[in-house]
Amino acid sequence: MSDQNNTDPLKDLELAFLPSWAQEPKDAKPYADFAGRDKSRGRSRGDWGDSPRRRDGNRNRDTKGRDDRTNRNRGGERRQGFQSRDGNRSPNRKGNFRRNDTPPRPPLELDVFIRPERNGVEALAKQIKSTGRAYPLFDIARLIIAKGERYEAVFQVKRNESGEVLQQLFFCQVDETIWLSQEQAIDHILSKHFDTFYKSEKTEIDPPKGTYTFVAQCGMSDEILGPPNNHGYQEKLRSLHAERFARLPFDVYKSRVKIVRDEEIVKQWIEQQSFKTDYIAINLPEETKLETLELVRDHFREHHSANLIARVETVAIKGNIYAKKSPPRMQNLVRRAYEEQRRFPIKVVNMLSQEFSSHGLQFFKRKKSVTHVSVSRPHHLDLENTPVSESIRDIVSFIDETEKGTRRQVLEKFAPEGDEKSDSKVSSERTAVMSDLHWLVHQGHVIEYASGQMEVAPKPQPPQQKKKKPKANKKTEAASNKSTVETEKNIQVKETDTPAVNKEGDTPAVNKEGDESGNTHGGEAQPVSGEKVDEETSTSVSE
Repeated sequence: MSDQNNTDPLKDLELAFLPSWAQEPKDAKPYADFAGRDKSRGRSRGDWGDSPRRRDGNRNRDTKGRDDRTNRNRGGERRQGFQSRDGNRSPNRKGNFRRNDTPPRPPLELDVFIRPERNGVEALAKQIKSTGRAYPLFDIARLIIAKGERYEAVFQVKRNESGEVLQQLFFCQVDETIWLSQEQAIDHILSKHFDTFYKSEKTEIDPPKGTYTFVAQCGMSDEILGPPNNHGYQEKLRSLHAERFARLPFDVYKSRVKIVRDEEIVKQWIEQQSFKTDYIAINLPEETKLETLELVRDHFREHHSANLIARVETVAIKGNIYAKKSPPRMQNLVRRAYEEQRRFPIKVVNMLSQEFSSHGLQFFKRKKSVTHVSVSRPHHLDLENTPVSESIRDIVSFIDETEKGTRRQVLEKFAPEGDEKSDSKVSSERTAVMSDLHWLVHQGHVIEYASGQMEVAPKPQPPQQKKKKPKANKKTEAASNKSTVETEKNIQVKETDTPAVNKEGDTPAVNKEGDESGNTHGGEAQPVSGEKVDEETSTSVSE
């Protein structure tokens, strides 16, 4: 198959996740001779007779306002819906009304994020180094999220301002499950691995005396509780509620207990009471006999919980098994984090970049848009100033001139296959061309993308120098602004000033300072009479 027909550019990376035996091509075709099923054996879901489909005769009827007409009286006024005595309307029959509905619980105070599985990342890094191709980083992240065995769900505790843990995590070492409390972990071990720590023995005792015509039975689990007047009825009722239905209020659970008058069920309860079950602890230096499950629980908490249940702050579970190893509330957090990364895997990309960098891989952007990861960054090869061999010069020139060239085209150009595959001359030429290509790709002079397309590393453009504006001194700038303001004021004063003329002659008025403007009142020109000027002149002469 040629490189142009390869529709999945990440197929070779996806094979890196598989073991070696699974990477071999499959030659066997188990369904080659399959002719299809015989439809005469039975009907399919849609084959229910040959009668034509019934048409709806009322399809074109106008149903607008049908619901509105039913709620109106003869006068056209809308009827009032039925209301109870307190003024509230009755709930709709089709509504989501549930009796004794408990309010939703607040979300867990935990940090959950998706992390690529480290063994898979190492396999990807080896594949990228061996091929030398450049792969889009975001496509690799989506490839990892596509399957649960390729990523891990990481749970991490949160702390408040004082440093206290808001929600604790407990790790069960028996089956590597994670739980929100120690009691949940103990319940899980005793329900799934009870035979590992204890064994039960039944001994026959005298059946209960008396005549029993009815017994009480749990309406949710169908477990027989016995007659309500029996001495062990209340104890068994409360223990069953505490073990399996602790979320329900006890009065609500008690209301769901039913009275059964079936003879077979009564007989079954009598047979159960004819035997006594004892529990013996095993895998201990001394065997201990326990009479009730409560004693078993206390014994397990005292002797086994410290070694099997550990309090942790961070734990990682594989994405394909987290639903089996965590409670439902924690599974909701994982689904939310998964959907967020499935839409835009930026967090997975950041983790991948750190892991790939530790393996020596490089990153670059193609046309300043898509981030790629490869063994080397693009490094332009200047053929005019760099001494290289003629074969390398010819290969670079051919790839530069060929649009969307591939490795196969380079080999067909410089080392075509002959009629005899055993020709040593042809094989040596192909080996030389492949070694030159290998050097060019790993040095970054030629870039080979995941689709097989090859291109020459572009010539780096010189950085554009930005023109910087000279920064003016603040003091000089303030002084220049002040001078401009003063000149503008002087220009305005000269425009508004007019010379004062006396009655006797056209002589301007002169003030004491010798200013001809006569501006003594805030810059405004004030006309002065001739008599006042004579008086001032005489006073000055006498003085």
